[in-house]
Amino acid sequence: MQNTDASIDPLPDDFDSDQEAAEFWDTHSITDYEQAMEPADLDVDIQRRHFEIEVDEESFLALREVARKERKPVKQLASEILKQRLQAG
Repeated sequence: MQNTDASIDPLPDDFDSDQEAAEFWDTHSITDYEQAMEPADLDVDIQRRHFEIEVDEESFLALREVARKERKPVKQLASEILKQRLQAG
């Protein structure tokens, strides 16, 4: 819902840091600044897609333990295991 309060802070021309921008937007609504927004023309080339799959808790816990021992993210280990299994046929 748009803020109808007449005392809206002016939108800074730029921010000195990402932290400063984050602090501003944490306390302000973008809907109060729609008139200052400009359309952006973006070309997006998605190189990777990510998918969610359900696994039982026991399998996940085992996967997490192996990933910890191998010092790699769970998602990386899961992907490697799936690729190996699918390549083996």
